[in-house]
Amino acid sequence: MNGLVNYLSCALLWLGLAVKAPDLIRHRHDPYLRAICVVLGLAGLCFFLGAPPTVGAVNRLGGTPNLAAPLTYASITAYSAASQVLVVYWRGGPAVHRVARRWIIGYACVLVGIAAAFALGEAPVERRTDFDTYYAGTPAVREMIVLYLVGHLAAASVTTVTSLRWARQVRGPLRFGLAVLGLGTLCSAGYSVAKLTAVIARWTGRDWSVLATGVSPGAAGLGALVTVAGVLIPLAGPRLGQWHLARRTYLRLAPLERVLDDVLTRRALRLPRPRLACPETRLMWRQTSVHNALSHLGGRLDPALYDRVRRAVLHDTGDPRHAEAVAWAVVITAAVEEDGAPAGATGAVHPADPVHPAGRAGPPVPGPGVLVRVADVLAGPLDLAAVRERAAAAPTGSA
Repeated sequence: MNGLVNYLSCALLWLGLAVKAPDLIRHRHDPYLRAICVVLGLAGLCFFLGAPPTVGAVNRLGGTPNLAAPLTYASITAYSAASQVLVVYWRGGPAVHRVARRWIIGYACVLVGIAAAFALGEAPVERRTDFDTYYAGTPAVREMIVLYLVGHLAAASVTTVTSLRWARQVRGPLRFGLAVLGLGTLCSAGYSVAKLTAVIARWTGRDWSVLATGVSPGAAGLGALVTVAGVLIPLAGPRLGQWHLARRTYLRLAPLERVLDDVLTRRALRLPRPRLACPETRLMWRQTSVHNALSHLGGRLDPALYDRVRRAVLHDTGDPRHAEAVAWAVVITAAVEEDGAPAGATGAVHPADPVHPAGRAGPPVPGPGVLVRVADVLAGPLDLAAVRERAAAAPTGSA
């Protein structure tokens, strides 16, 4: 994996960290949120430290050949521990803090072992891409390599088994996220397996360094990105669901807004359309426009007509929700026609008058759920004019 791919992966992961940072500031005592941010930060750090240009810069600035190796191994070990701690907090339970502390203490010991082994060993020749296989037989350095690889493989294996087993017990975005997380950690395990295989091959006199320099970095990159995606899916799932619902409601309200368009335009009741807005903002804009128009028509919404239409439709269908929606659709279309008629042509009252000509206040503006059903009626094949005529012909108080 060249340096460019490493830096792009690092930037993507740290971008996710920047997105979650405001939530961490607001909820700094949430251990689950802290674990997510640590995983994102350490995953990006692994890519950054593992890039050949960074390896050379660290070695040069530190004044020690191959100083970047233990730093990279330490970041990979810390990332492994953070991933496991995240799963522990994700799953919860009465012993969650105790189990998380055990993982942290265990991998802290691995970090100490890595530092001690590098200090005791000798690695005078700088190796930016094949350090593991080049020093596979060097005392102390060999132990450091095996220690971090085994530690990473253990954490990846436990996380894979735990997440996939748990995914069988849940549903929805959490199940999908756990499955993706398990797939990601399985790929990450391929990183350790490939490098261990190359190291063991070197012990037996074979040169399988391509596993360490080609296969292993690819598995690490893919595994880290897929793992982080699995972590973020359960967080993004509910939000995406809300956006889908808002967009669907926004589209369903369009027929009602079209009916009210003349009122909104003539009376300048429509707010400026939002640009590049999320579905929730667009839905709020459309709901506000509809509410403004209905509030303006309040004095023209005939309660008697509403009652007659509702009784007639309820008698035919037996569905009170549908009858209510049809009644509102008829009343609203009639009010729009009356509002647009020339003054005196229909005995219309002044638009600002809140009282219907019959002497009764108009019915209150229906709620959002009812308005969606009204819009569905307006979009359907029902002939509202025929319904209105039939309801007007029915005797007052009849079924």
